[in-house]
Amino acid sequence: MSNDINDMPSSKAKGEIKGVVLTGGKGTRLRPFTYTGAKQLVPIANKPILFYAIEELVACGVTELGLVVGETRDQIRDAVGDGARFGARVTYLDQPAPLGIAHGVKIAEEFLNGAPFVLFLGDNFIKEGIAPYVERFRTACHNSLVLLCPVDDPQSFGVAELDGERLIRVVEKPERPPSNLAVIGIYFFDAHVFDAIRRIRPSARGELEITDTIQRLIDDGLDVGAQVISGRWIDTGKHGDLLEANRLILEDLQPALLGRHDEASQLQGRVVLQEGSEVVSSRIQGPAIIGERTRIVNSSIGPFTSIDHDCLVAGAEISGSVVLEHTSIEQVGHPIENSLIGRNVELRGHDRRPRGYTLILGDFSKVQMP
Repeated sequence: MSNDINDMPSSKAKGEIKGVVLTGGKGTRLRPFTYTGAKQLVPIANKPILFYAIEELVACGVTELGLVVGETRDQIRDAVGDGARFGARVTYLDQPAPLGIAHGVKIAEEFLNGAPFVLFLGDNFIKEGIAPYVERFRTACHNSLVLLCPVDDPQSFGVAELDGERLIRVVEKPERPPSNLAVIGIYFFDAHVFDAIRRIRPSARGELEITDTIQRLIDDGLDVGAQVISGRWIDTGKHGDLLEANRLILEDLQPALLGRHDEASQLQGRVVLQEGSEVVSSRIQGPAIIGERTRIVNSSIGPFTSIDHDCLVAGAEISGSVVLEHTSIEQVGHPIENSLIGRNVELRGHDRRPRGYTLILGDFSKVQMP
């Protein structure tokens, strides 16, 4: 294993690399945030998580994409379309039931037609991108390349066991992890992976596991490379991780004032007002982004807050939070901090007021604050 992408072996470069993006799964760890929506469409800095994955693949020259879709297929199709807006060509691959990551890969075999590919779980996020790892896979002789990241709780992940710099075993959620290096949700494979999938069995939870697939490739003596990523990786499947990803994106926010703000308002730091937004008698402390047609009135917003399109915030103070579209927050007398508030939520205050709130509200919630 190497941390230096320049230490890769040289060989004839692979041909076209395709992309497979998994967008299924129920998003149970993000409930109630995902009861009515696809987890991959939850926004980070007012852009769906899935869009970051697609944009990153296209930026690396991977433009032929297969999106594996499940029960939220209609939402994903409506959001992504044919991929032209991203510079991609998208084929939708139906997964009738969530039977595991390797099962999702199996479904893509005909679409891939023997091409090497990058597998990207649609709710994964690497701030610094994947370009160096795509280049390594293009030019090296690996049959597979597995990306790793040190984590504090390896018991919750598939974990790599190494012999020096050689990947020798991958263990799914081990009680006694052989290392702290988690196998993250971005992988590279050539066509050998399909034979490996055909020779593994469903796990105890009834799924075809990608870790078992990788282990099969290793046991078959194929070249399975491993590399520790150099950037920040977040699996946005939990509430705290989604807020952290939002914070990371906002750290690099470039100011853009496309909306309106009156003379009584103060905009400090890196602030984005998207088209049609309006700020009245309010203070916006960046980094923060206010979505299209959203109105902020007599309020204090930020830092590290994203408020999506067609919202109303009046008489409220919000920081470190994500607010989804078509939500109304009015006359909440104490700060809302580090919160996730879903779509079409109605949140209104009351005369009796506590010291502060931390909230996780799913779509279409209606709350009157004490």
